[in-house]
Amino acid sequence: MRFVVDNQLPPSLSRHLVEAGHDAVHVANVGLDASSDLALWSWAQREGRVIVSKDEDLFYLANRAGESGQLLWVRVGNCRKDALLAVMDRALPSIVEAFAAGQRIVEISG
Repeated sequence: MRFVVDNQLPPSLSRHLVEAGHDAVHVANVGLDASSDLALWSWAQREGRVIVSKDEDLFYLANRAGESGQLLWVRVGNCRKDALLAVMDRALPSIVEAFAAGQRIVEISG
């Protein structure tokens, strides 16, 4: 899968996804760290990437009529990086399966 990790999540998450065999970048690595949610949403759609974010505004964007982008909505509270990566590891197989089945929004929580 192709992911772009949003600002509220650490760059180490994108590296972790790469180590798990996915194509992942962090917004800071592609010059989108100061972009609006709409600009990020548009870029991710053009690039065929799933946005990984904690941002509720992106959830609302993803739910607009006619949208086709995909969002992995991370509903994990503030935690250490290792705890976040563990949640991602546990959920990753079902995340990939859900997006492959056509879901546009997948929510994970810890």
